[in-house]
Amino acid sequence: MTSSLAQVLRQGLAHVALPLGDDQQTQLLAFLALLLKWNKVYNLTSVREPEQMLSQHVMDCLAVIPEVLKAYPNEIDMLDVGSGGGLPSVVFAIACPHWRVTAIDAVAKKAAFIQTVAHSLKLNHLVSVHGRVETVTQPFDLITCRAFAELADFTHGSVKALKPGGRWLAMKGKFPQDEIDRLPPTVSLEHTQVINVPGLDAQRCLVWLKPVTL
Repeated sequence: MTSSLAQVLRQGLAHVALPLGDDQQTQLLAFLALLLKWNKVYNLTSVREPEQMLSQHVMDCLAVIPEVLKAYPNEIDMLDVGSGGGLPSVVFAIACPHWRVTAIDAVAKKAAFIQTVAHSLKLNHLVSVHGRVETVTQPFDLITCRAFAELADFTHGSVKALKPGGRWLAMKGKFPQDEIDRLPPTVSLEHTQVINVPGLDAQRCLVWLKPVTL
């Protein structure tokens, strides 16, 4: 990775007020290098240039972490559904080493890639699972997704993996009012947040959801 990418990463972290150590920044750049390398074989993302990968993928995930840490400052078990190329699971695992992160994807090569990243970067608290979320029985405090599915499908498929008192967090582009309107009565919209991503001129928002308690 070039020094210019490292500088952009440092500037982005300062912009979103996320103080990460030098080792964590090195891990993020190493992840970016692995994403670039394996993308040629596995087609993990349509983005091909490292600068765009940094802004559209890595910084996009990093920008939400300060908000998530406000809700979960301590140890949690997190499940990332449809993790693809490790976004946000790998980024969260690097930035939040006190979390236990599980990434699940139905595509074997994507699950294998995340396992490779976890091994290469010594992320012992990151586990990659090849399978469908509907089969997950381990309970999680927080279940996330990024560009995975409509909110109703995301919550329906993963509800059995949610701990009592747990929440869903969906990373979305523009505000998904239509998807929110289609949520079943068993799911409650807790709140939404607009996220500004450094170097990215596009809308981003977080959608926090929780089961309706009867």
